[in-house]
Amino acid sequence: MFDRLDQLEARYEDLGRQLADPTLVADQKKFAATAKAHRDLEPTVEKFREYREVKQGVADAKAMLAESDPDIRAMAQEELLALEPRLVEIEEQLKVMLLPKDPNDDKNIIIELRAGTGGDEAAIFVSEMFRMYLRFAEQHKWRVEVLSTSETGIGGGMKEVTAIFEGDKVYSQMKYESGTHRVQRVPATETQGRVHTSAITVAVLPEAEEVDIKIEAKDLRIDTFCSSGPGGQSVNTTYSAVRITHIPTNTVVSCQDEKSQIKNREKAMRVLRARLYEVEEERIHQQQAKDRKQQVGTGDRSEKIRTYNFPQNRLTDHRIGLTNHQLNMVMEGMLQPTIDALIAHNVAEKLKSESAAV
Repeated sequence: MFDRLDQLEARYEDLGRQLADPTLVADQKKFAATAKAHRDLEPTVEKFREYREVKQGVADAKAMLAESDPDIRAMAQEELLALEPRLVEIEEQLKVMLLPKDPNDDKNIIIELRAGTGGDEAAIFVSEMFRMYLRFAEQHKWRVEVLSTSETGIGGGMKEVTAIFEGDKVYSQMKYESGTHRVQRVPATETQGRVHTSAITVAVLPEAEEVDIKIEAKDLRIDTFCSSGPGGQSVNTTYSAVRITHIPTNTVVSCQDEKSQIKNREKAMRVLRARLYEVEEERIHQQQAKDRKQQVGTGDRSEKIRTYNFPQNRLTDHRIGLTNHQLNMVMEGMLQPTIDALIAHNVAEKLKSESAAV
């Protein structure tokens, strides 16, 4: 572990020297990449340097125990009581920092919410969940752009909604939301007070750049049509809505939120690229069974990951057995404690796997 940390520190210092070179500024793309690599290494290198300082402090304190002066020995003993546990703590933190990173963690996401079983009640829950994610995005200062929506016109419900979340490490926070979310509550239309169960699916896709996934023009069929709103009411009479079909995989994406056909096409291509990237990622994951075991759940949209029980004000995450009795706060965007617990569980599983491999 420490050999690797020495290498990372040397790399960090080399990147620092490159950033100080005025000729690098001329190439803005290379400068930005170098600055990011330097910034990404900084927390680990600083923690490693802190480890060395504390380790030296422990060595100095142990040397002081050999002194004849009882006051000096007592002071040394006091320092050891503080420094030795800190040394162990920093070492554990370094182990976590050295765990393999998910290459998608820094990516933006395309998130898709769809109503499942439960009809209008499921559609209402889609809109409530999307509102929750918007509040959560606000807390992180992420930018959100809605790509497409399909409203029911009943109680503000949405059959589906697709949006892009852009910002710092979006995927690392949101990736655990993929799956089936089940809601239990008494619908507003229920006269006898019975609890109904509905479900929605959430897909969190890391946004793929053109370098991540190559799409051939010959593999696309692009259709245009008039946008329409709830109930089929005409929104405009121009053919601005776009439907793109990726012929080899029969993946279909449509976008009609913009009045410009060009903008709708750009948005649809972003969604298509993300979906095809997800298919490729899934293929790779299936080949790497070991990595699959390290994930919290499979991320499969058919997998029930969480239950929202409104009568009991309770959220249950079935993957890690987490129960939260402040569902009302969660629905206001206070999702961080749940996500932190999922991240901690994932880290613990990875550490366990790393230890078993040694």
